Amino acid sequence: MKTCNLFLTGILLLLLCNCTQQQKDENKKPKKIIQRNEPSIAITYHYESGKQWVKLHKTNPSFGNIIAAVNRADIAHVTTMDSIIVPNDSLADIAYFLPFPLSVTALSDIDKIIFFSYPAQAFGAYENGELVYTGPTNMGRKNDLTPTGLFFTNWKAETTKSTFNDEWEQKWNFNVENKLGVGWHQYELPGYPASHACMRLLEKDARYLYDWADQWKLNKKEEIILKGTAVIVFGSYDFNAPKPWKKIVADPHALDISQEQLTQIVSPYMQQIITEQRKRNTMAITQ
Repeated sequence: MKTCNLFLTGILLLLLCNCTQQQKDENKKPKKIIQRNEPSIAITYHYESGKQWVKLHKTNPSFGNIIAAVNRADIAHVTTMDSIIVPNDSLADIAYFLPFPLSVTALSDIDKIIFFSYPAQAFGAYENGELVYTGPTNMGRKNDLTPTGLFFTNWKAETTKSTFNDEWEQKWNFNVENKLGVGWHQYELPGYPASHACMRLLEKDARYLYDWADQWKLNKKEEIILKGTAVIVFGSYDFNAPKPWKKIVADPHALDISQEQLTQIVSPYMQQIITEQRKRNTMAITQ
């Protein structure tokens, strides 16, 4: 009889373990598949006249997007530059021209996170470890540095006025530091850190992140009950040196950020990010 009971108990435990594992597998999000146009050849860069380049390629907006990203500027400012950096490939996905890695295993459990690199003046948005969107940015100037560290998106507005000058209109504004009034938004990109601490973006990029990231949730007392999407701003910018992206003309991989580097950057904040994510996911299930 005891042998029979032990046998039945073993079967029940096995079934319970299988059910638990099955539930975990069902709850685990599938790996996101990103379709990208890969470079047809190894990417290299050279210099050309900005004004002349825009004149010759004004009917090719997709190439214009790449040029804007590579030079960390909008097309209007590209036109004013004596020399711009131009790649030898105009058809590859923009992710191949910017420094963020396409996949980061350490981020696989994070639903959404955005990185802003001060030295590279670029951002990368990830879903469960896969780079889903990237682009150029112009961050805080020397006298108004963008704060670094971990933040969470909070409130957003399609149009706001700058706290420095109410004549400056900011589109697709998403705040990440409420007390300091720091966030990302659309504004002109001259090709170097020029803002009053915010992260300036091209309009198409600001609109994407505006729709993609999550807002915070407040209770009736306007207390924070859920934080938004994790945002990490990292690194520093040498304002006395040439623009860092000029290095890619001699070495196309000079600004590359490796998986290992991004893992080290996120590591101190991982537990806090996962904790806030669980709160948000738990509330979403119960609602």
